[in-house]
Amino acid sequence: MGQASRIPPISGQRLEQLTALLASLGIDPVASGEPTGAGHLQADATALAPIEEALTHTSAGRGRNHEQLEFLGDAVLRLAAAEFLERRHPSLSVGQRSALRAQLVSDRWLAELADRIELAPLLRLGPVALGDASGRATVLAECCEALVGALYRLGGSSRGGLELVLRWLEPAWERSSAELLADPDRHNWKTALQEWSQGRGLGLPHYRCEEMSRRHGDPLRFRAWVHCGCESPATGVVLCSGEGWGGSRREAEQQAARVALAAIRQPEGWSGER
Repeated sequence: MGQASRIPPISGQRLEQLTALLASLGIDPVASGEPTGAGHLQADATALAPIEEALTHTSAGRGRNHEQLEFLGDAVLRLAAAEFLERRHPSLSVGQRSALRAQLVSDRWLAELADRIELAPLLRLGPVALGDASGRATVLAECCEALVGALYRLGGSSRGGLELVLRWLEPAWERSSAELLADPDRHNWKTALQEWSQGRGLGLPHYRCEEMSRRHGDPLRFRAWVHCGCESPATGVVLCSGEGWGGSRREAEQQAARVALAAIRQPEGWSGER
């Protein structure tokens, strides 16, 4: 009772927000007492309690929060993605499916999905999370994954829950998988550049990164450079190079690798001249 007693009741206004969210996911809420069918959920405070739980971040300091549903959502998300790929892309090899699924369930993808469905205004956050702009994407990804777990639970778990999750995610996965199959290196440019460099006997790409701003949340906080072909651009032939900016070191290096790959793929190629 300790935890449950600290869960504030869902107000009428909040209930309207949650039912509107479900409708935007392609799930039709119905009034309490009405029959439900495929793709429908009861729209009352008791039935939608898992949705409220999924949108309550640990930083809010409430009795229940998103963590347990995030744990469930992680497993459900991977299973749903595997089923989606089996249905839509049966010709892909196991290795190709694994690589594509990794992109479709990544924190980056979840954070982008959360932005598309405008999840941020619905989250219950504490002061620390509210003031941490650099952690925004992580919070969005966590609560979006918890929302997957909540839908699975609301659907009765097992097959019904999985179908609810797929009803929401399949259209988004259709778009993302088409983009990723057209550009396999999308969002994974560092790995692609490393494979290119090592495949030509050039060893690992050389990265250098500098912090250009101390402001958290600044999308241009870090600047990165990458080159392949020698220890230093001043002492040998550089076969490719790139420069990128990002809000984190990883993001800046990814952007630098993307620029380098784009240069490699230009019709005229790189001759080693700077």
